[in-house]
Amino acid sequence: MNRSTSGKWWLYGLLSIAVVIVSAPFLWMVVGSFKTTPELRRNPPTWLPEHATLDNYTQLFARLDFGTYFFNSTVVAVVVTAGNLLFCSMLGYALAMLDFRGKKALFGVVMATLLIPGVVTFVPLFVLVANAGLVDTLPGLMLPFLAAPFGVFLMRQFILGLPRDLLDAGRVDGAGELRIFARIFLPLCGPALATLGILTFLGSWNNFLWPLVVAQTEDTYTLPVALALYSKGQNSTNYGLLLAGATVVVMPVLLVFLAFQRRVIEGIATTGIK
Repeated sequence: MNRSTSGKWWLYGLLSIAVVIVSAPFLWMVVGSFKTTPELRRNPPTWLPEHATLDNYTQLFARLDFGTYFFNSTVVAVVVTAGNLLFCSMLGYALAMLDFRGKKALFGVVMATLLIPGVVTFVPLFVLVANAGLVDTLPGLMLPFLAAPFGVFLMRQFILGLPRDLLDAGRVDGAGELRIFARIFLPLCGPALATLGILTFLGSWNNFLWPLVVAQTEDTYTLPVALALYSKGQNSTNYGLLLAGATVVVMPVLLVFLAFQRRVIEGIATTGIK
């Protein structure tokens, strides 16, 4: 065995270990959702369920108004994702291709916001939403997240890699800036848009802290909030119900990622720091 082959086996071995470490919690969640509560509390724990049961899923759909919570999560995630795709791509295009006064300062502000933890702005953001009368409403869950600095940075970096001659050609043909953006540049941003879309959808779908504070009645609960609240009994947490709910919550995101994974990988690979 030559050195090159030996090096590949070491690489494959490390990657296999990494896959096991990353996938083990997910597999434990799925397998645990078919276990009874006594088996989940057993020490030492069992890997495979001794008596597989669907009681956790039956109880999940019986106790929760699943349709309402799923609808709320879907609406919030879709609107937030669409807002980021539109506004982040527009601002990224302006910062990449247009020349205007204060352009560098504006990009500096965008980069500076990436350094600020979300917890720091949580209370001021809630005060703004409360003063606008949007507490316990779906718009209150969506509006603060319609544009994110990371999305602006991602789209700017991708658009910088596109030929500037396309902009000049569009202007020569008499097209306006909005038409150049919508008809020329936006169709070329498919990989970056797919990357931004899946990351935004994932973050919005799994968002827990903001909906927990803003959504104060069951009519506006999202799935993560409803799952966390209804999995707690009088004395302890129902881990079987919690694992079943977590599996249901994860599945839509997993399906979306599998559908767009090639575009996501292409977008990450082609978006460099310029």
